[in-house]
Amino acid sequence: MMSVPLYEAKAELFRLLGHPVRIRVLELLQDGPMPVRDLLAAIEVEPTGLSQHLAVLRRSGMVTAQREGATVVYALAGGRVAGLLRAARELLAEKLTGQHELLSELLDDRGRGAGDRVS
Repeated sequence: MMSVPLYEAKAELFRLLGHPVRIRVLELLQDGPMPVRDLLAAIEVEPTGLSQHLAVLRRSGMVTAQREGATVVYALAGGRVAGLLRAARELLAEKLTGQHELLSELLDDRGRGAGDRVS
């Protein structure tokens, strides 16, 4: 088996995370293990769709599944996933802060009419 360059492995990881349902599942599981019925109640998705997303997350090693009677309970496979979600939240906060500052400048300039006239 040929080894994959690290950048390709990272790209595959981000492709895996590139669906809102999967991100939402991981966010919900940060608070602790949850049965499928609770995940379904919290996410607007068909049961078959959720099942497919859970299978992808399970195969990738992001989540674990444990049967408790008739119920399957999912959990994060480790603390690194929560750390990745936290890092994504921080990156988004930085980006949105920058956009907010730019919007404020644009609105201030519009109020003064700056940049609207040709010198």
